[in-house]
Parts: sequence; structure tokens; C-alpha cells
Amino acid sequence: MITQILADSSISISELKKNPMAAVESAEGFPIAVLNRNQPAFYCVPAEAYEALMDKLEDMELAELVRQREDEDTIKVSVHDL
Repeated sequence: MITQILADSSISISELKKNPMAAVESAEGFPIAVLNRNQPAFYCVPAEAYEALMDKLEDMELAELVRQREDEDTIKVSVHDL
């Protein structure tokens, strides 16, 4: 069975267990595929990269909302009415 690994770096679970922080630091801020019997079991993603990913997903959701609403009628409001 061929499985695509979506990271430039990979590590076995046993190696990760020995020193998790060293593994994370060795990837220099990029995700690491953690392998179990040479198959990706999960991805270890540094906090900064995960936060950036969540921001990007939120931006994509907001952009979709804008696209859905772009043809709706607008309502003019004066700042003084607020």
C-alpha cells in the first residue's frame, strides 16, 4: 500500500518518544510525519505552524461567506444612526 507523506520530514514513533522536543526542533518549524510501521500515523505540527494554519482556514471561511453575500442588497446606514 502506497501512502503519501505530506511533510518533508518524517520520524518513527520510537524515535519521537526518545526526545520529542529535539524532533520538533530538527524540523525547523515545519510539520513532521510520525510513522508507525513505515506508515504515517499522525503529523507533529509546531504551535506556530498550527496557529498559522488555523488563521488561514478562518480566512478561507470568511472569504466564502463574503462570496455568498456579495449579491445581497445593501442597507445604507449613517454613522450618526449608530
